[in-house]
Amino acid sequence: MALLDWIVLLVTLLFIVIYGSWKTKGSKNVDDFIKGGSEAKWWTIGLSVMATQASAITFLSTPGQAFHSGMGFVQFYFGLPIAMIIICVVFIPIYHRLKVYTAYEYLESRFDLKTRSLAAILFLIQRGLAAGITIFAPSIILSAVLGWDLMSLNIIIGVLVIIYTVSGGTKAVSVTQKQQMGIIFIGMFAAFFIILSYLPEGISFSKAIEIAGASGKMEVLDFSFDLNNRYTIWTGFLGGTFLMLSYFGTDQSQVQRYLSGKSIRESQLGLLFNGFLKVPMQFFILLVGVMVFVFYQFNISPLNFNPAATGAVMDSEYAEEYTALRQQHLGVVEQKKALQLDFAAHPENLEIKEQIKALDTKEFNNRETAKELILKADPSQEVNDKDYVFIHFILNNLPRGLIGLLLAVILSAAMSSTASELNALAATTTMDLYKRNDKKTHDDMHYVFATKWFTLGWGILAIIVASVANLFDNLIQLVNIIGSIFYGNILGIFLIAFFIKYVRGNAVFLAALMTQVLIIWIYFMGVLPYLWLNLLGCVIVITLAVIIQKVSTKK
Repeated sequence: MALLDWIVLLVTLLFIVIYGSWKTKGSKNVDDFIKGGSEAKWWTIGLSVMATQASAITFLSTPGQAFHSGMGFVQFYFGLPIAMIIICVVFIPIYHRLKVYTAYEYLESRFDLKTRSLAAILFLIQRGLAAGITIFAPSIILSAVLGWDLMSLNIIIGVLVIIYTVSGGTKAVSVTQKQQMGIIFIGMFAAFFIILSYLPEGISFSKAIEIAGASGKMEVLDFSFDLNNRYTIWTGFLGGTFLMLSYFGTDQSQVQRYLSGKSIRESQLGLLFNGFLKVPMQFFILLVGVMVFVFYQFNISPLNFNPAATGAVMDSEYAEEYTALRQQHLGVVEQKKALQLDFAAHPENLEIKEQIKALDTKEFNNRETAKELILKADPSQEVNDKDYVFIHFILNNLPRGLIGLLLAVILSAAMSSTASELNALAATTTMDLYKRNDKKTHDDMHYVFATKWFTLGWGILAIIVASVANLFDNLIQLVNIIGSIFYGNILGIFLIAFFIKYVRGNAVFLAALMTQVLIIWIYFMGVLPYLWLNLLGCVIVITLAVIIQKVSTKK
């Protein structure tokens, strides 16, 4: 990294922290600290909701997902607009009418304290783990690519977030997320147009789309009913809708964003804004990854984008074999380059297209062989390199200054998600566990300070989780897997509360405990793809609660 990149990166991050702390210092009461004084406008809510979901994982993993697998991942978000409409109609009016600080307060008024506490604890477990991952994701990748110390990165990101989140609470999170989303949009658009400018003369955007399509990267819709296929229309609309309903409707990290709205209408508009902008945004981020794929049709790419993995095999007895494989890979790249230029000139030529597909297969096999050699050299290495594709492109191809901006995008996204998570974890701990079970009477400032201490505590725990975490198959999938294990159960509890009035607290509590154990077992047994766990968990807890209630009533 050049000096200019360091200046851009440090100035951007320090501005966010200082601005957030200065703009929101001095909360007068709990409502001010946890709900931001209920003053947020719809555009602030919409950007805050979007920034909370769009973590660093989104900007690291999603382009790599598109590079390897194409645009199909966008189907995961197809259920989001549907979920936003349902939440606007059902959830938001109830939360605002009851003037709750957390989503789980409503469950006590509808059921009992133990059901409220159980839902809050399930949220704290899954979101506490996720907070660590949102710190760990950029840290592990920046550490591997730049050689920065992993532990130091975890601490730096965690501490920066803790400073302004403890200082200003919900308002600080919302204020800084507007700046962070601005930085993110500028950085991603700049990267997109620079990639297009790097393509050979005569390769326009439309030609680039044709080239990507020839390799199957533009296949957006999959109507198959194959349960082994993670991303289809059906998982998007069914599993995705239930996941988004659970996440945006019952996860305090999101609920807290729109509870800060000035009115029901402002909260609803903010969620609808997010619902109808999020899918195009994810489509665009995937498209950036597809353009990176097209770029590497005309430029040399590594066999494996994880530099640590490449270093491990090159320092082993398999170095000569890996070098020979890399030579084969370079030959494939050169052949593809010539064919892609021919295809761009004659897209109707099916013979050229078939030759490109054959070379794609050969390249894929070479990459798989490279993974096998890496694992032989060092079984502990991460060979799934999806999370390293975009950062490799950034560091090796973008001009000075823009590298610093794109790194600021990644770290800003990590900070925005982590801030929302710590803010929500602290609010839930204070209001649902501490205040509700504290027999003493305290003034508002006592609970403000308690929330600040809980924010600090959860921040430290997130740093610890980040420091002991291991890289998963794909980071964006890991966060969604954790959510899918817990979210369906929590959503089912809320749906019972809203719509099945005769079911009481004891039945729901027992059903939720049984469902959570069952869903964890189903996931680890590999019975279903994780996205279906949201729908399954929701259905199971509702069914069990109804059965238990009817059996207990008969007695």
